[in-house]
Amino acid sequence: MLCSTCRLRPPVTDDGRCLLCAGPAGPAVPMPPAFIAPQQYLRSPEGLAKAVVVLLTVVAAADVLAVAAGQNTRRVIAAGLENDFATYDEAEAGLADNLYATAGVLQTLVGLATGIVFIIWFRRVRLNAEVFDPSMQPMRPGWSIGSWFVPIANLVLPRRIAGGIWTASAQTNTDGSWRTVPATVMNLWWGFWVVSLVASQYATRQSWKAEQPQEILDTTALVMGSDVLDIVAAVFAVLFVRRLTRMQGERAALGTYPLGFPGVPGREDWGRAH
Repeated sequence: MLCSTCRLRPPVTDDGRCLLCAGPAGPAVPMPPAFIAPQQYLRSPEGLAKAVVVLLTVVAAADVLAVAAGQNTRRVIAAGLENDFATYDEAEAGLADNLYATAGVLQTLVGLATGIVFIIWFRRVRLNAEVFDPSMQPMRPGWSIGSWFVPIANLVLPRRIAGGIWTASAQTNTDGSWRTVPATVMNLWWGFWVVSLVASQYATRQSWKAEQPQEILDTTALVMGSDVLDIVAAVFAVLFVRRLTRMQGERAALGTYPLGFPGVPGREDWGRAH
């Protein structure tokens, strides 16, 4: 509950007014809520960012393993097709299948863990952006989580939210004017992620329908292609996470929120992990 007069501070009187508004000088001049003591709300995303970067690296490694396993599977099938499976080595084929399946399970587990930690980091930087400049945010903070789980819309909404975070976190000039920071890394990350996601869905559906050796050979190549796209997306995701985290640290070091608003201290313990 907030003061019934200024709507900024907690009430201390029976009529719901805060200490300043209930004082002999009368109601205090209200300040915009976004500008009040932001150091109480800013939290460093650096620890989460490091975890996300490590997990994204593991994702890329799992994708490389999956590509290698897929290539091995294709080699075994292609060798069998050459002589109409007259000398088909069932033991080798079974090993190839097991390696391919294991790589797929590893991709799923690592991808799930990475997605969870990434969304937690994404929510953290979104809440910080609310302190930096709420006017730049196109959606409420809760959508930084919910937007990822809306079918079809999750191909658009998270990028829209990321754009607001990026703009509010961009380093500004000390006179309060904005300095544009190119969003190339963010756009490349999102573009490759969407393309890899669509390609993966298509390749997986095709692989479910594949029965003949040639069909399996072809669909395995499709899955490998989607894995390569995922590797590229993971690389750009690492660059995006690191860049945005650094931007927020620079933005927090500038002090007032938004920049140029008097009387609000900056974040002194930004570098501390939370």
